Amino acid sequence: MSREIEELQAALRQFAQERGWGPFHTPKNLAAALSVEASELLEHFQWLTDEQSRQLTDEQRQAVGHEIADVLLYLLQLSDKLGIDPLEAARQKMEINAVNYPADRQRGGIRKNT
Repeated sequence: MSREIEELQAALRQFAQERGWGPFHTPKNLAAALSVEASELLEHFQWLTDEQSRQLTDEQRQAVGHEIADVLLYLLQLSDKLGIDPLEAARQKMEINAVNYPADRQRGGIRKNT
């Protein structure tokens, strides 16, 4: 695992410990909180056209950045609680996706390859 990820996870553990949040940070609760934060991220794009979503104002970008940070922080806490290296899991998933969605059959398409 990368040093930066480990340091961030340690800082998150300390942050939660200082506030007595440990008992509440179960995998189930962290996964639920992650889902809520992902929904809050989506809320910033609700009702925007595709083009508008590509051209956010500086204020919108900052707000979206804060939501992205919330998603990342909960994801890192969840992976820490479960002992999962998120970078290794991502690498493995990309390998699986490369097999499941070969470029020569998926190019330009959006449907799942079954």
